[in-house]
Amino acid sequence: MMRDQARREIGAWPIRREKLSDLAAQRLEALIRDGTFPTGTMLPSERELMKVFHVGRTSIREALYALHRQGLIRLRTGERPKVTTPTPETLITELSGAARSFLAQPGGAEHFQEARALLEVGIARLAAQRCTDDDIVKLRRALDANIAARGDLERFERTDVAFHYVLATITRNPIYAAVHDGLVEWLTSQRTISLQVAGAEDPALEGHRQIFEGVARRDPEGAARAMEDHLASVAALIRRAMVGDDGQAGDPR
Repeated sequence: MMRDQARREIGAWPIRREKLSDLAAQRLEALIRDGTFPTGTMLPSERELMKVFHVGRTSIREALYALHRQGLIRLRTGERPKVTTPTPETLITELSGAARSFLAQPGGAEHFQEARALLEVGIARLAAQRCTDDDIVKLRRALDANIAARGDLERFERTDVAFHYVLATITRNPIYAAVHDGLVEWLTSQRTISLQVAGAEDPALEGHRQIFEGVARRDPEGAARAMEDHLASVAALIRRAMVGDDGQAGDPR
């Protein structure tokens, strides 16, 4: 007879039956990755795939949707699935929904600010290392647009976020630009909160100016320090905005 200890250990790893749609997705993915269905080609129709894998239409559709979410195929109504190449945008789109869920949880905003600081400080450093003369001109224009938007809250928010986007593109790493796009909604909402504090535009502009100067000097550590200081200032403004003058939590809207 099986001893109790052995039974408990075996029970810790129960055997689970995989869904048919998951198995179909795994096999289709293998066929795509081994070149049976190279990029640009069409997959067989749903009816043909049902026959090949001996599963129902629902399982095939779920499998195709899973591959679509991974960026391996493109789905369009009335067309057969087309094999595509995943992009950084595909990755971030997959992550952004989960990120928004995390951000809604207690402590989510603080976690976001910490992660954002790690990312954007690195972006500033890389931008200073890799920038060209043309890049500096583009970043200067983004800064000037932000300066010109002073006094117009909505426009200031847009140009503020745009400044950070231009900085991300200067790194020439598409992942950074994709991450920015994936989180732009949250970045904008954070800026809306921080700009509720009277005079908040001035430290924001000064932070951007310091970052620009670090990049323009091609000073990686100077640009990184400027970004770190800027994000610390934004975090402090958010805390002030969330707490009213009477010390009570304010309305973040």
